[in-house]
Amino acid sequence: MFKRVPAISRLTHRTGKSLATLCGLGAILLWALLALFTAGTAQVPPFQLTTLTFFIAFCGVVIKWVVYRQGIRALIQFPIPLWFLGVGGLFGYHFFYFMALKNAPAAEASLIAYLWPLLIILFSTLLPGERFHWFHLAGGLLSLAGAGLLISKGAGLEIRPEYAKGYAAALCCAFIWSTYSVLSRRYSGVSSDVIGLFCGITAVLALICHLLFEQTVWPQSGLQWLAVLALGLGPVGAAFFLWDRGMKQGDIQTLGVLSYLSPLLSTLILLALGVASFSWSLVLGCLFITAGAVIGSFHIFRNLIKSAA
Repeated sequence: MFKRVPAISRLTHRTGKSLATLCGLGAILLWALLALFTAGTAQVPPFQLTTLTFFIAFCGVVIKWVVYRQGIRALIQFPIPLWFLGVGGLFGYHFFYFMALKNAPAAEASLIAYLWPLLIILFSTLLPGERFHWFHLAGGLLSLAGAGLLISKGAGLEIRPEYAKGYAAALCCAFIWSTYSVLSRRYSGVSSDVIGLFCGITAVLALICHLLFEQTVWPQSGLQWLAVLALGLGPVGAAFFLWDRGMKQGDIQTLGVLSYLSPLLSTLILLALGVASFSWSLVLGCLFITAGAVIGSFHIFRNLIKSAA
């Protein structure tokens, strides 16, 4: 009779972890819409777009606080390292990503930046209770190869020394986002509502960068404004809250592998809408990423088989 309590506790833990992993997967699915919605914003400069979308995300969580009469005093009183981690993760990633695209070819810079899922797999092994799994690494490497095919469109990638500054910025992106994601686990007891405050500060910092580096270009039509709103509510809004839940309580290594589904789904969406064109590199990239996701999720299928048996 006394053995039922630990069993129920383990079941509750597994259920909570599975739900959190699904939240992380939800973020990945939302990020797949990032390219489509960004294309819909036309010529709006990147830092200005970051300001608008993160401000929308901040307003969304403020509305939640008002509706449910939640105070933010408890959120403000979190330790300083958490503030540096959150703001540094959200704003730092976008700042260095834009710098990378400005100083290096988009394909090479994007692929280097997309090392972050693989780094999450590696860094997460340092967390308490986590250990190295060969299938996570194998799935991550295979998916990374597939992402390379999608990003380069099969034309190959060429690393050239004159773009070293851009490559370094892209590498900073990968390390910043992977570090932010993995270290979020240290604050698993902190409500994801704090992401709303990080979004607000990120919007202010992005506005400063916009005023310093860019010329203001407002959306020119209702559809462009809708694209900005969709970005702020989805890929730049809800996605970060879902990702926070996934990183804090979910299967962090599996989410690292599944993150490569984002460029795959993004390409398929653009293809379906006629924005992208069909190619064999696209087919191979899709196959590589899908195979990598299956291999990286090997333990999930193994546990399902054990449960069925």
